[in-house]
Amino acid sequence: MWLRLRQIALIVEDVEKVVADVKDVFGLEVAYIDEHLPPAFGLQNRLLPIGTQFLELCSPVRENTAGGRYLERRGGDGGYMVICQCDDHAPRKARVKELGLRIVAERDAEASCLMQLHPQDTGGSFLEIDWHEKPDEKFPGWSHAIRGPWQDFIRTDRVKAIAAAEIQSPEPAKVAQRWSEIIEQPLGKDSAGNLVLTLDNATIRFVPATDGRPEGLGGLDLAANNAQAAYDSAKGRGLLREGGVIAIGGMRFRLV
Repeated sequence: MWLRLRQIALIVEDVEKVVADVKDVFGLEVAYIDEHLPPAFGLQNRLLPIGTQFLELCSPVRENTAGGRYLERRGGDGGYMVICQCDDHAPRKARVKELGLRIVAERDAEASCLMQLHPQDTGGSFLEIDWHEKPDEKFPGWSHAIRGPWQDFIRTDRVKAIAAAEIQSPEPAKVAQRWSEIIEQPLGKDSAGNLVLTLDNATIRFVPATDGRPEGLGGLDLAANNAQAAYDSAKGRGLLREGGVIAIGGMRFRLV
């Protein structure tokens, strides 16, 4: 069974400000705004393709929402969801039930399936595992998240893919082991000694929380075609940090 990183969601206070930063620094474009998000979510969103993966920016539109409470717990803007695509959904659901994990949202349809797990059970972040028909087409479908001609909005002059997601925790080994159990993938280590899970198109890295913020999705690695242009734009907007880290939306973006 394969598993691919397909989408990353951030939760932010001011979605338009973060959109402006992402567009200027990484050269991305908004392909879709979901006008039909369930009212219970109390969110608005923007989806920006990075190749055939997606960066989703979410922002609360009213008080007392799950997203708003997540913002408060994490102390401001930051990572929200790691969303993966699988080739066979039934074994993934069976594994989740075997482990006794809570599912906070699910949908089974003819062309796609969705399963979102409770972050208190996974640790580190929301983890979502979805399935969609025709996964190996040039522009694989992802209709439960995005519709319309999103392919027309792909911009890869500066960045071309999401290469890694970074989960931070006071107990990174514990969270890493939990994710390993869920996706049934062995843990490895990167060159810095961090525990990692290797997916078919990306890695998930588990690191200690050292920035004064609680457990959560703290960073992304983006595969770059023109890193210097991104650095120049980030510097001009006051977003470039030590070691080439670009700080946008409460996230540490690194170009690889």
